[in-house]
Amino acid sequence: MTVALIDYGAGNLRSVANALGALGITPRLVSSPDQLEGATHVVMPGVGSFGDCMTELTARNLVEPLRDWAAAGKPYFGICLGYQILFEGSEETPDIAGFGVLRGQVRRFQEKPGLKIPHMGWNSVVPRQPDTGFWQGLGPEPYFYYVHSYFPVPADDAVIAAETTYGDQTFAAAVQQGPLLAAQFHPEKSQDAGLRLLGNFFGVTA
Repeated sequence: MTVALIDYGAGNLRSVANALGALGITPRLVSSPDQLEGATHVVMPGVGSFGDCMTELTARNLVEPLRDWAAAGKPYFGICLGYQILFEGSEETPDIAGFGVLRGQVRRFQEKPGLKIPHMGWNSVVPRQPDTGFWQGLGPEPYFYYVHSYFPVPADDAVIAAETTYGDQTFAAAVQQGPLLAAQFHPEKSQDAGLRLLGNFFGVTA
């Protein structure tokens, strides 16, 4: 197994690499298309804005290879922005397109009295198929760590793997399509639950 950890200049690379290291995985940092050769899995972390992420990936000629990878049904784990860019676009930067591998748009939380934006901290996640597949051993309502103001709204409800409610807004916490798994929360910051989810994805024991 060769895990490509995508470096676009702003990702949370150290925390993700440390989490993978706890699973006995030493990732390969990838910042150009040629470095993807021989990889078996891709991890796309995300910190920053949708537009900046896509701009940096474009500058590194990584948009098409990563889009093709995800569209081809190869193992892809997207974290936060690495989840959002799978969709067609975002309200954060409406003039910049995402990968479009999944249909739908990224929306901002609606401003409401008492609702803090960004959504930051621990929140429960409700998997649609708990204790199966990637969610095995996590129970019906595990807790994960969030830091975000935007979240994808998939056009196809069938790809939603888990949901979270913040205030009175319920959103797609994670999507799954074959070996593609992407989440709005940060598994690398989510202690045992995060390691369990990553371990399930890679087929190793957390």
